[in-house]
Amino acid sequence: MAKLKRPAKTPKALGYHFPPEWAPHRGTWLSWPRPEGISFPDRYHTILPNLAEIVRQIGKRERVEINVPNGNWERLVQVVLREHRVPLDAVHFHRIKTNECWCRDHGPAFVLKPGRGKQRAAVVDWGFNAWGGKYPPWGDDDVVPTQVAAERELPVFEPGIVMEGGSVDFNGKGTVLTTTSCLLNPNRNPGLGQKQIERFLCDYYGQSHVVWLGQGIVGDDTDGHIDDLARFLDPRTVAIGLEDDPQDDNYHLLQDNLQMLEAARDQDGRPFRIVKLPMPGRVEIEGQRVPATYLNFYFVNGALLVPTYGHKKNDRRALEILQANLPKREVVGVDCRALIWGLGSIHCLTQQEPRF
Repeated sequence: MAKLKRPAKTPKALGYHFPPEWAPHRGTWLSWPRPEGISFPDRYHTILPNLAEIVRQIGKRERVEINVPNGNWERLVQVVLREHRVPLDAVHFHRIKTNECWCRDHGPAFVLKPGRGKQRAAVVDWGFNAWGGKYPPWGDDDVVPTQVAAERELPVFEPGIVMEGGSVDFNGKGTVLTTTSCLLNPNRNPGLGQKQIERFLCDYYGQSHVVWLGQGIVGDDTDGHIDDLARFLDPRTVAIGLEDDPQDDNYHLLQDNLQMLEAARDQDGRPFRIVKLPMPGRVEIEGQRVPATYLNFYFVNGALLVPTYGHKKNDRRALEILQANLPKREVVGVDCRALIWGLGSIHCLTQQEPRF
């Protein structure tokens, strides 16, 4: 294996930036879950149809890069995909062992730099500690970015602090959207204040401006990832989830986030255009409330994949609103009623590799 190049300067200083999710993809990375993992206790078998459909929808539009620990696992995953009629020609396997399946948080953050004829890429290897040390062990997950960088023969930047991909969203013009409840939680980077965290976000993602929202939704064990709350649809437009029922525990905290977003400004000092999405209501599995939200959608080439939860009215409303705001993309609902038992959905599973 070639020795990894580790630049001394930050990505921003060298001209790199993290592109928005809707920028063209080379592919999508996933880490296949293990039955003995902690994400799907006693219900691993139920998630396979949901997972296979996500792979199928991505594979129709771009490469699917799947991390598995060994050849036996590769063959087992191939069996699952074939059983669910998923074509394998777009699926590529990598011998990269993981503890859990949430590639959004432990996967590589690809940054791009303009070059002659084409862009150059690098990987940012943020630290990972399983959402504040909640779910040991996490050592295999923590080294995934460097393993991907080695396969791709890309330089690696190492900020030296903890950061999860689900905690940040980008508008492609310099603004990062995030939450205080997650990034300022002392279980991530004790001793770092808001201004210091902002500097890391700007320096290592190649951004210029940070917008902060507040608390995450009920049932979210990540301490409030932004990809459950509010997401960019384009550089000026933010979709935010709102609960219709004033008696629901999510109602007031989502209203608070809406007020913060209304007061926020982008990198040029302009207010955002806000699109309000419904929440799917209270979703429980075995008596436990899970963090079901339509905001955990994922941009792929030419489409938007949106998790649905069997709430026919709100599922339909969310898909219609998103389609109206993304007329050039196909908005596709994907059943995630089983998958959400792991407290994550489509966006949590995936990490885009931009085209370069």
